[in-house]
Amino acid sequence: MKRPIYLDYNATTPIHRSVAEAMGSVLEDTFGNPSSGHAYGRAAAALVSTARQRVAKLLGCDADEVIFTGGGTESNNLAILGIAQARRDRGNHLVTSVVEHPAVEQVMAHLEGRGFRVTRVAVDPQGRVDPQDVADALTPETTLVSVMHANNEVGTIMPLAELAAHCQHRGVAVHTDAAQSVGKIPTVVHDLGVDLLSVAGHKLYAPKGVGALYVRRGIRLTRLMHGADHEGGLRPGTENVLGIVGLGQAAALAAQDLERHAEHQRALRDRLFQAIVTGLPADSVRLNGHPTQRLPNTLNLGFGGLHAAALLEAMPEVAASAGAACHTGDGHTSSVLGAMGIEAADAAGAVRFSTGRGLTEAQVDHAAAHIVAAVRALTT
Repeated sequence: MKRPIYLDYNATTPIHRSVAEAMGSVLEDTFGNPSSGHAYGRAAAALVSTARQRVAKLLGCDADEVIFTGGGTESNNLAILGIAQARRDRGNHLVTSVVEHPAVEQVMAHLEGRGFRVTRVAVDPQGRVDPQDVADALTPETTLVSVMHANNEVGTIMPLAELAAHCQHRGVAVHTDAAQSVGKIPTVVHDLGVDLLSVAGHKLYAPKGVGALYVRRGIRLTRLMHGADHEGGLRPGTENVLGIVGLGQAAALAAQDLERHAEHQRALRDRLFQAIVTGLPADSVRLNGHPTQRLPNTLNLGFGGLHAAALLEAMPEVAASAGAACHTGDGHTSSVLGAMGIEAADAAGAVRFSTGRGLTEAQVDHAAAHIVAAVRALTT
């Protein structure tokens, strides 16, 4: 059977060939423990150091501000729990948005169950947080604001720099889950004004099971795990050299052609959108998310009167998601779309398409034809 056309790059990305090649050399030649003082250990440590420098270059920070983790979820947990506990003597109030990924929202809910107070700031109909709403939510007890850089479902990009400026004046730390934005749009930490930023390797053509956390120098976190003093004392355990090398290579790849890659994704995304809206009645397709302040690869469409699961089943030639991949199949309407004020009946028919490296115009055209045909078959 011919494989379906992959339009779910926001869920995960394939490992890039150059990343696989870099990891292959580690499998064949470098097995030492990076903490060992002999030649085998030093060779592994040098690879970890190079990868750290590459991630730091992509983020615009110093290498010693990059902590390697087991993925985006771990990075979010370390950032949020680490700050909340380290600053508990200063206050117990946290601020976030209503459209966060579960890897942030569930951490906030966990802290609520342990005596912390969490304010969830609303978003507008296009999925953006108003920085003034964040500023208004701050209190003398606020220690952390955590707002994602770009939404995983609709792609809307948050006004982080403006939001962070309000927090800096109040001495409040700012964390952002940048799993969806790193490698797609600029994520220079000083331009964003953030103190902590989470990276997920498998969202930028690195393997699953590896990530990173930017921690601005001077920010103190309470460690979540206990053991040896790896990763600046914040992440004990022998480093995942194989995954770290893969993440470093993916970061180097992203840094060298970020703008060109973004334009490629945008062109294919817009080509897909135009083909779909041209092939269907004007009132049958709804664009969810901000029309311009949006990830270049993300297209969330609502098909009125249809259920996303039925539509995906009717077009097996296309691999896409009903909302976020981590929610697909759970039977619930997207909380993100609900927070944007989209009616449940309309939200139920929303499908997320996301483009990426390796995708071609021909594949996009074929996918659009299958999508249009499936929608027509289900509505006639």
